[in-house]
Amino acid sequence: MKYSAPQYLFQAYDSEWIDTYTRHGMVLRDPTVRWGFANTGAIRWSKLVDPEGAPEGAEVLRLAAEHGLRYGFTLAVEEKGSRSIASFARPDREATDDEIARAEAELTELHVLTRDLHQLTPAFHAALKQMSIFLTRS
Repeated sequence: MKYSAPQYLFQAYDSEWIDTYTRHGMVLRDPTVRWGFANTGAIRWSKLVDPEGAPEGAEVLRLAAEHGLRYGFTLAVEEKGSRSIASFARPDREATDDEIARAEAELTELHVLTRDLHQLTPAFHAALKQMSIFLTRS
């Protein structure tokens, strides 16, 4: 599968949430990740519901909310056989359509800038690592 591992991984969530998410292997049942692999565009976490109305991956989203990530959205961009997935969350309210559109434009720009790894300089890789964006393969 082409999308089995990220080329870059940037995690800016609270370390306690990252630890919980990782320790429990939540990526395997995370509805935001599943949606991002199957779709492009944007979706609010509140829309990730199965046909019976029960939240898909309810445990992941419930635990995220307990860690202050109550209102989130996920973006997925695909271009030239490369895919970027990003999720954003906040504790107080849903993101506006304009906020989601701005985030999608910035993700698309970042996707294009990092799509072709062979064109990135060692200095650029070092700068990404310094920002906690980890190169998982070269």
